[in-house]
Amino acid sequence: MMNRTVAMILNRVADLLEMDGADFRTKAYRRAAHTVEFLPEDIEFVMNEGRLEELPGIGKNIAKKIQEIINTGSLAYYEDLKAMFPVDFEELMSVEGIGPRKIKLFYEKLGVRNLEDLEYAARRHKIQRLKGMGPKTELLILKNVRFARRDTGRKLLGQIMPLGKSLKEEIEKLDTVSKVVVAGSIRRRKETVGDIDLLVVAEDHESVMDHLTGLKVVEEVIAKGPLKSSVRIKGDVEVDLKVFNAESFGAAMVYFTGSKETNVELRRVAISKGLKLNEYGVYRDDTLIAGETEDEVFRALDMDTPEPELRENRGEVDAALRGELPDLVDYTEIRGDLHLHTNWSDGKSKIHEMAKKAVDLGYEYMAVTDHFKSIWMDNGMDERDLEKQLLEIESINEKFEDSMDLCVFSGVEVDIDSEGHLNIESVLLEEIDIVVAALHSGLKQNKYGLTDRIVKVMYNEDVDVLAHPTGRKILEKTGYKLDLERIFQAALDTNTLLEVNADPDRLDLNDVIIREAVDYGCKLVINSNSHSLRDMKNMEMGVATARRGWAESKDIINTLPLKSFKKSLDLN
Repeated sequence: MMNRTVAMILNRVADLLEMDGADFRTKAYRRAAHTVEFLPEDIEFVMNEGRLEELPGIGKNIAKKIQEIINTGSLAYYEDLKAMFPVDFEELMSVEGIGPRKIKLFYEKLGVRNLEDLEYAARRHKIQRLKGMGPKTELLILKNVRFARRDTGRKLLGQIMPLGKSLKEEIEKLDTVSKVVVAGSIRRRKETVGDIDLLVVAEDHESVMDHLTGLKVVEEVIAKGPLKSSVRIKGDVEVDLKVFNAESFGAAMVYFTGSKETNVELRRVAISKGLKLNEYGVYRDDTLIAGETEDEVFRALDMDTPEPELRENRGEVDAALRGELPDLVDYTEIRGDLHLHTNWSDGKSKIHEMAKKAVDLGYEYMAVTDHFKSIWMDNGMDERDLEKQLLEIESINEKFEDSMDLCVFSGVEVDIDSEGHLNIESVLLEEIDIVVAALHSGLKQNKYGLTDRIVKVMYNEDVDVLAHPTGRKILEKTGYKLDLERIFQAALDTNTLLEVNADPDRLDLNDVIIREAVDYGCKLVINSNSHSLRDMKNMEMGVATARRGWAESKDIINTLPLKSFKKSLDLN
């Protein structure tokens, strides 16, 4: 049933109205949400029978809003209200004890926009200084933020994307189906995913719904109808499937790919041109003028088509209107991987196995960058191991030399110590091609101490790459607070490459910082941080993150062919 979704959106509207000080309307939406939530029958059935306004607390205005939610799965009024407050409202509301009034207070007084900002404010004891707050409240907020991070209901893109692909392939097996697209945050390659959105064009709608609800992975059928169904599959993942006519499929792709914020902007563009845009198409008056493909929809709005990864309302709509969208880096342009761990340290595969896999992936080069021993890496390499590994790499390169299939560079990942030095004797690096520096210890320093260490090591002429620069683990811990401008400037001064670590748990740098780095003029390298052959496919995730950061191939060093790459890093 749609009751839960409708009630949730109505309650969120009430929350936002409360932030805006509209007490009377707040109460009206709360009453309506309560009615829908505890309604003993399906709200969609009530709507189809024309009985919405007979329900307690639901008048003509809210009834129209309920119809919109049921028909589209969203509410434009809700999106417009959210646009008034540039905060991640739903994320902040997930923290127990944080309501609309506190969100408004923290935003206006402390600039808090999301969970990361809230945690930072609590750790710096800024919350307890506010009127009505105190140390106990602040400590409780910090505790609840940590819990909210673990309990967001969102999962890693790397976990959910394969499920979306598998479900797509299942639906495509039906003869009646002509098109299937995985939309939503998966299509935008957002680092975390709440659910899986499937859009389908099919002649026989009922057979599609029967097939979906009958799959072995389905644990619960939440709702089933002629045009849309929702199920919960193993792993506690919700799947929403919607069927559209071919003439509206492009508009549906635009709408359900999102983001919601981008959709609000697109509707504004349409209105400014005297048009109406929804998930069924672009209309002039009541006449459909575009909808079959995404390109057709955007052309009707006099726009170029933004790639799905860009659709986060970060300037892509204006860029598309001006015809100035970036030419995003593509996975097929990647020529090598410079962050690979083998069984010489904490990896599972041998060097020659990874080399063969690199050839299979179409790479021209790779770097073996096992950990050097440190206080946190007991099974890292020592001096003797490093010497032996260099001989093995030399032998492997000799085997590849005749066919010129692959160049294997020697490398090492070294910890940055508490003083900003590499945790290795510099003489050992003389024969090493690629030196990767990373923070793994002493992480409790403040923003300035951590930044000082990173910048200092970047000025070490042996260092080529700064790995996973912010140290974050998605859904587990936020990255360290750093003075990014200092790091960007050091990268320019020293030609140090900033890594986009493609490990699905990391994706570090993230998309927002990638864009800042690109705008600053820094060069990036996308690396898989592989510890097995299977991990080498992580590269796709890193490329997707770079695309979300507006990166082009010219910004990514490992899109260069081997000869140009060696020249760029001054390698013989």
